[in-house]
Amino acid sequence: MPRINLGGWAEHAVSWLQAHLSWLFDAVNTVLSGMYDGVNATLGAPDALLMAGILAVVAWWLRGLPAAVLAFAGLALIDSFGLWDRATATLSLILVASVITLVLAVPLGIWAARDRRVSAVLRPVLDVMQTMPAFVYLIPGVMFFSIGPMPGLIATIVFSMPPGVRMTELGIRQVDAELVEAARAFGTTPRHTLTRVQLPLALPTIMAGVNQVIMLALSMVVIAGMAGAGGLGESVYAAVTQVDIGGGVESGLAVVVLAMYLDRMTGALGKRVSPLGRRASAKEAAPARGLASAKVLRYRPGTAVATVGVVVLALVAGGVQLVGGDGGRQAVAAGENVGQGQRMKLGYFPWDEAVASTYLWQNILEDRGYKPDVKQLDPGPLYTALAQGQMDVQFDAWLPTTHQQYMERYGDKLADLGAWYGPTSLELTVPSYVKDVDSLADLKGKAGTFGGKIVGIESSAGMMGKLNDKVLKEYGLDGEYKVVSSSTSTMLAELDRAIKKKQPIVTTLWSPHWAYGTYDLKKLKDPKGAWGEGEQIHAVGKKDFARDFPRVAGWLKNFKMSEADLSSLEAAVQKGGKGKEKDSARRWLDARPGLIDKLAPVTG
Repeated sequence: MPRINLGGWAEHAVSWLQAHLSWLFDAVNTVLSGMYDGVNATLGAPDALLMAGILAVVAWWLRGLPAAVLAFAGLALIDSFGLWDRATATLSLILVASVITLVLAVPLGIWAARDRRVSAVLRPVLDVMQTMPAFVYLIPGVMFFSIGPMPGLIATIVFSMPPGVRMTELGIRQVDAELVEAARAFGTTPRHTLTRVQLPLALPTIMAGVNQVIMLALSMVVIAGMAGAGGLGESVYAAVTQVDIGGGVESGLAVVVLAMYLDRMTGALGKRVSPLGRRASAKEAAPARGLASAKVLRYRPGTAVATVGVVVLALVAGGVQLVGGDGGRQAVAAGENVGQGQRMKLGYFPWDEAVASTYLWQNILEDRGYKPDVKQLDPGPLYTALAQGQMDVQFDAWLPTTHQQYMERYGDKLADLGAWYGPTSLELTVPSYVKDVDSLADLKGKAGTFGGKIVGIESSAGMMGKLNDKVLKEYGLDGEYKVVSSSTSTMLAELDRAIKKKQPIVTTLWSPHWAYGTYDLKKLKDPKGAWGEGEQIHAVGKKDFARDFPRVAGWLKNFKMSEADLSSLEAAVQKGGKGKEKDSARRWLDARPGLIDKLAPVTG
């Protein structure tokens, strides 16, 4: 059967939409970005504990005092992890996505409930929306809206809409037909029948759909983090890619706290707004009327009292903001403030030299008066963002091999700002205790020793393509070994685990890398030269980088690092631990007086 080139058609469709409807995507991006930024600014403006207090008052109003205490404790725990700003960013994404989803889903559900033909058409569409892997939605999202909250927001809306539509339709269909007929018999118009009979009775089911929409939106935060949406998803993603157990536990627990809060609050809100729910709540409260302790625990303030509490806390938060001022602003010497507060977006993927060099330059740029923002992405989304001008620069382009595919794909949309390290080398590596394996040729016939696999890194890395397409074939290993794609951190974790157990393992690696200074490893020789010549590490920016940042472009043109300097910087960042990369790079830089003036001179 001939191959159906559906993927090619999809690429052409995306290209056509980009070329002809960019104005529409820009308009959508402006509206949704404005909504997200407004909500995020509102939630992030108060001090963390004051905002936690406001949310606790809401919990007290909806569920009582125990829920309020637990909510405040959980939110305070997030603040103690240092994740409050990311939690509010995640909450903003969820709220905006949920509101937009419900604005679309509830009318569709009502329409489907009143017209079976509409229901029949919507059903397969909703099936596709809910069963399609959520990662797929990020691809066109990044192409149309670039990196940031928008791809995650769009993907969240699409993924979470089906339960909103289905539960609305189900709720209305479940309303007793005799009640509807009775309303019509008394002359009630169809609109009033819907608003005064069907919707009030269907409200518990609709609110269950609202709850599901919010929970599905929350489940998308990690996936959205892969496209640069920020928030807790970015923290979870960074912890996964760097095998950061502590960071993963903390950010995962923060997601759990938000999930529990939103789940309990939406459930309680359903009871508040539904007549049947209010009746059930009254019955639950009745047995406790004679117990003083139970009365205290079950007491819930009225709407007016709760509103006063929220307003008072909000006013206190506003006063704190005014008094606090801008005292945390960094001072820059007048002669060195060449950046004049200009913002710059630095991207990196979780390779050690990328992390080290990016945070080194973040410190240098801050010292020179710029305001650099740092974001972690996978190589594919990062190069896409550079090509679209949504990121300014990244410091870890391995050329002319590993990342050449991106340079060829985006062509003149990128600017090569010069090589700062090289030559590098790509290799397969085994622990030194593995005997009789010193070169790639020695792997032949020994797949059983290594479980028939080679532990690799990200599948999008050019090194992986070269390994599969050339190196294995050159040595006749392509039918014997399977290359397992993972991430750089996962590969290193597998290597560490195997060495501790003295097990044979073969992994991808490259030089320079701190692993060679940590473990006793052997680089497998390449007598046929299948890996090719060593590469250079370049800084690559958006097309107009030199125009927008001429002085920085000049610095990067002359930027060089020796193997000793790069290795020591990587070691300092590794020693500093996860989440402290910037501080570690700062200490390394401060220990070398005069280096910043050499790398980023302000005169001449």
